Amino acid sequence: MNDVPTTPAEGIWARLPEWARPLDQERHGLGSRRLAESTILILIGLFLAVATVNDVVLQTHVNHRLRADLATWRTVTGHDYVNLDTEQDVKTFSTRDTVCGNVSPGAPGARAQVCLMLAGAVVSGMRSVTGGYYLPQYKADLRANRYKCFGLAAEADMCVLSSPPAGSPPSPPLPLGRP
Repeated sequence: MNDVPTTPAEGIWARLPEWARPLDQERHGLGSRRLAESTILILIGLFLAVATVNDVVLQTHVNHRLRADLATWRTVTGHDYVNLDTEQDVKTFSTRDTVCGNVSPGAPGARAQVCLMLAGAVVSGMRSVTGGYYLPQYKADLRANRYKCFGLAAEADMCVLSSPPAGSPPSPPLPLGRP
């Protein structure tokens, strides 16, 4: 009987180094390869468990922040609307979010919209308003469509329109900071 174990040298396993290829039969008296394989599988399992928990915790924090964004918009504007558009800053991965909603009742985007820029930590279910701008009805949130910027939006020159389009409601200044 041959004591040298045989390893598959063909197919997909041929790419692996010889020590990492599966055996047709285990060496007699030794279990070192099986121990190494089990250890590697346990380490991979632990890595996947930690990554999963990390993703769940991160998503929980994002959801908490987005709920606070909606509550802040409703408090600052005084409108209890359900259909609000929330945009996260995915370009720089910051916690700066923008929430837009109608200034008067109607279908989403069918009326002029006020957009608030929110940043900072969630404190008592609210976030700090750092700036904002207005959008005409039926217009996308693009720089060319924005008017009446205030706060950081005005400092960053995020508005192109110098005056509101015809038919837009008056845009009262909204408070900055925590509501």
